[in-house]
Amino acid sequence: MKRKLLTILTILGTYVAQSQIHELGLTVGASNYIGDIGSTKYINPTDMAYGFQYRWNKSPRHSWRINYTYMPISANDADSDMPLRQARNLSTKNKLNELMLGVEFNFFEFDLHNDWFAFTPYVHTGIAGISYKESYFNQYDKQIEKDTKYTFAIPVTLGVKALINKKLVISAEVGARYALTDNLDGNNPANPSTTIQAFGNTNTKDWYVFSGINISYTFGKNPCYCAPR
Repeated sequence: MKRKLLTILTILGTYVAQSQIHELGLTVGASNYIGDIGSTKYINPTDMAYGFQYRWNKSPRHSWRINYTYMPISANDADSDMPLRQARNLSTKNKLNELMLGVEFNFFEFDLHNDWFAFTPYVHTGIAGISYKESYFNQYDKQIEKDTKYTFAIPVTLGVKALINKKLVISAEVGARYALTDNLDGNNPANPSTTIQAFGNTNTKDWYVFSGINISYTFGKNPCYCAPR
């Protein structure tokens, strides 16, 4: 997992070195998890999250992106509207470190040559690598953490962004991630036994959502988006 991510970053870094306009920014927001414990609301920011973002603006219509985000997640059955979960009364938490590579498509042309303002909604997707703690619930309904595990997630993000002067871009977005694991919450441990049992729907994967804002500083030579002659 680590080797694959390093290879992808090395290849992407070669392209970045040849690029003309960049954005580097700070991301702040909140995360929530959707799985077998707690609320089933899709957008329900509960835990503070933060990270960094890099954009390579390839054209007015699309950008390549790298994001690192630290996202704690937590959930409590008491917050669910499902009577069975309320009666079970479990709670869970985990800490996710996410490195995401992807492409962003603009609905309108987002031209960084504008003197003072540009605006567009956008959609973003790609591939994310995440680290999390493997865990399980013991016979006393207490969550026990084990080793750090790694997996992938598939993001789908909707957002809006604005160029407020020649140097600053502000964006706001909500992004859902489909994790390729069902054990962000401890409901489906890797090695179940008589004292460590799976519960909930073990045929589905977990989701988590990030909602936040990013403020980026632009630098580098302004690109020429003109068609070659």
